[in-house]
Amino acid sequence: MFPSPELAVVVPTFNARGQIDPLIERLAAALAGIAWEVVVVDDNSPDGTAAAVRALARQDPRVRVVQRIGRRGLASACVEGMLACAAPYLAVLESDQAPAADQLPALLRAVQSDGLDLAVGSRYLGAVPAAPGLAGRVAARLSRLVLKVHLTDPMSGVFVLTREVLDGALGGLSGIGVKVLPDLFASNRRPLRFTEVPYGVRPTGAGGRDTNAIWDYLMMFLDKTLGRYVPIRFIPFALVGGTGVLVHLLVLWLVYDLGGSGFATAQSAAAAVAMTFNFFINNAFTYRDRQLRGWGLLRGWFSYTLACSLGVIANVGIATYAFETHLVGATAWVLSAVAGILVGAVWNYAVTSVYTWNKVRGD
Repeated sequence: MFPSPELAVVVPTFNARGQIDPLIERLAAALAGIAWEVVVVDDNSPDGTAAAVRALARQDPRVRVVQRIGRRGLASACVEGMLACAAPYLAVLESDQAPAADQLPALLRAVQSDGLDLAVGSRYLGAVPAAPGLAGRVAARLSRLVLKVHLTDPMSGVFVLTREVLDGALGGLSGIGVKVLPDLFASNRRPLRFTEVPYGVRPTGAGGRDTNAIWDYLMMFLDKTLGRYVPIRFIPFALVGGTGVLVHLLVLWLVYDLGGSGFATAQSAAAAVAMTFNFFINNAFTYRDRQLRGWGLLRGWFSYTLACSLGVIANVGIATYAFETHLVGATAWVLSAVAGILVGAVWNYAVTSVYTWNKVRGD
């Protein structure tokens, strides 16, 4: 019979089946003498991560799993995992950072003994600290400028907090992307008392994940500043659309101005190319937490094309009408094209956000 846990460790996972056994073993060794539990929050991994955790849970009641269907994202997984716990102290530990489990007792002691809100494991402190890459330096600067706190490792994957910190942030958490630590700082209405503790785990992910974290960082800050006025995803959607305008005009110039095709034909071709371009960029960034892969990518492209078809029809029709009846001069085709693009933009966002990326589809 295990006592009520003092510390709950939340581990977000996706395709981490091979990491589960060594992670639990490391936790058991590191947290000896502490009443603990671990909640693995798995985003329906196709490799059977959730099933592996359940097998362990049948042998150890301190192990639990929350399997999410139709949702992805490390930050939101951390939030859901913490909400599923009753312990007064909560820890986040990324599944690929098992050695960092050794630092959890030190982080817990720092919070308990010093009356702090948070203790953060930093890769960039200590006798032989890791050197932060470009993404780490950008994140640290953003934390100082926007969060008004000096964090050497704001993208840390291991930290301990009190339940009061979570409760104080619940009304404002965005749950965007792969890092929840900056969100906790930004969403609390009072300044958080924190410390950073060095740990020896080197940064993983070779830049790609940290680069994605910078994107999520920016999205989270946009949500804090503009989220009350517009849907947060509309901002990157609009930015992608702006880039798509350039693609659209380039294709239109090639087909109409250089190729000599009729304007309606050229506008149709440009709309199709720009729409495909926008789909892939939005899938990679705007809806990265719902990113479509494999056959799901092909199905998503088809559904995106189908959903946007009315927007394309309006785009082509209005642009052609403007070109043939309202605008004259050498640059008339540019202004006509922009008019058509603006008409289709809002429709495209409204429909595709519900129809194409309304849930995580199978790979």
